[in-house]
Amino acid sequence: MGVRKKIMTKIIICVTVLLSLFAADIVIYGQQLPDEANLPLWPSESNAINLRDIPFKIVHESYIETNSQKNWELFIMNADGSNKINLTNTPDLDEMYPHISPDGSKICFVIDKGSTRRDRVRNVYYMNIDGTERVEVARNSREPCWSPDGKSIAYLKGEYQTYSTREYATSELIIYNIETKEHKPHPNKNLQHIYAICWAPNGRWILGVTQGHSEFSDAILAFEANGTGIHNLEQFGVIGCRPDLRYDGKKLTWGQTDWDLCVADIDLESETPKVENKQKIVRCPMEYKIYHVDWSPDGKYIAFSYGSAEGGQQVGGLAEGWDICITDLSGKWVKVTKDGNHNKEPDWVPIPVKNNQSKDKNSDIADAEALKNKWISDLITK
Repeated sequence: MGVRKKIMTKIIICVTVLLSLFAADIVIYGQQLPDEANLPLWPSESNAINLRDIPFKIVHESYIETNSQKNWELFIMNADGSNKINLTNTPDLDEMYPHISPDGSKICFVIDKGSTRRDRVRNVYYMNIDGTERVEVARNSREPCWSPDGKSIAYLKGEYQTYSTREYATSELIIYNIETKEHKPHPNKNLQHIYAICWAPNGRWILGVTQGHSEFSDAILAFEANGTGIHNLEQFGVIGCRPDLRYDGKKLTWGQTDWDLCVADIDLESETPKVENKQKIVRCPMEYKIYHVDWSPDGKYIAFSYGSAEGGQQVGGLAEGWDICITDLSGKWVKVTKDGNHNKEPDWVPIPVKNNQSKDKNSDIADAEALKNKWISDLITK
C-alpha cells in the first residue's frame, strides 16, 4: 500500500503541474474561452473591454466623403477608435484591403482606378505606414499579403481584364520581392479562384479560401509556400472563409458562417497541417454579418467587421452601417467605430521594436505604451 500511495501521489503532482501549465497558457494568450451556448448576440458597452490599454493601432477602410466626393480611404486609429487619421486622402481613387507588414512599417493594399466599369481596374500597391512613398506592385491584381520576413508580397492576378468585385475572380498566385522587384509565380499553377490569403509565420504555408475550384468548393486551404502540396482543412471542421493566424502560427481564427467567428489550435510545424480544439467565440443574429477577422499582435484580441446582412463583405462592396469591433476572446465584443461608414477590413499594426528578431512578446510589449505615444506624435507631425 505504501508503494501504491507514493505512485498515486506522483500522479497527482504531475496532473496538477500539467493543469497549472494549461492555466498559464490561458493567462498569457487571453481569458478562458466561453461556453458557446452563452455567447451574447449583441456587442457590449464600450467599457466592457479596456480598449485604452491596448497599445496597438488598427488600420481599416471606410467609404466616406473626400472633397465632396465619396470614395474608399484607409484610416489608422487607436484600438479605442480615438485619434483617427486618414492615410490616403485621394478622392479620385479607392484604396482598400490594407495589410500591415510584420514590422509595422508598411501597408500593402489595393487601389481601384477608373470611373466606369469599362475602364476600372484593381491594382496592388504598398506604402509606408504614414501614407508616404506609394509603390505600385502589379496591375489587374488583388488580395495581397506579406511574407513573414516582410521582404515579399504575395498577390493574386485578376481572372479577367474586365473589372469585377467578386472575391474569387483570381487566376494565379504571384510572389513579389520588394527589394529585387521580381515577380515569381507560385509553383502550384492550379491555385484557381483563391482569395483572402495569409502567410504562416514559419514561412512554410499559405492559407486561403477557394470558391469554384476544380477540386474544392468553398474551402479553406493550406498550401505549401514553396511547393505544390495542398490540404483542405474541412476534414478538421474548418469551413467558411477568411482565415487568419496568430503571431506564433499556433492559433487560427476564421468566419465559420456569416454570423460567427471561431478559433482553434493549428499545427503548421508537422508534415501536414492539423487543426483541433475548435471553439466559437463570437456570434450575431442572422440579420447581421461578421467578417474580416484579424489577430492582435499579442494574440489577446481579434478585430473584425460587423454590420447589416445587406452589406457587401467583398472588397469594394458597400456596407453602410458596418463598424469595426474587438473581442477579448472571453465572449465579450464591443464596437470600436460607431459612425457606420462602411468600416471594414481591420488590420492590427505591430509596434516596431529595436530588436525585430525578438521572440519574447512580453518583453516587446513591456514598453509598448511609450513607443505608441512617440509613434503617434511622429505620425501627426508629418
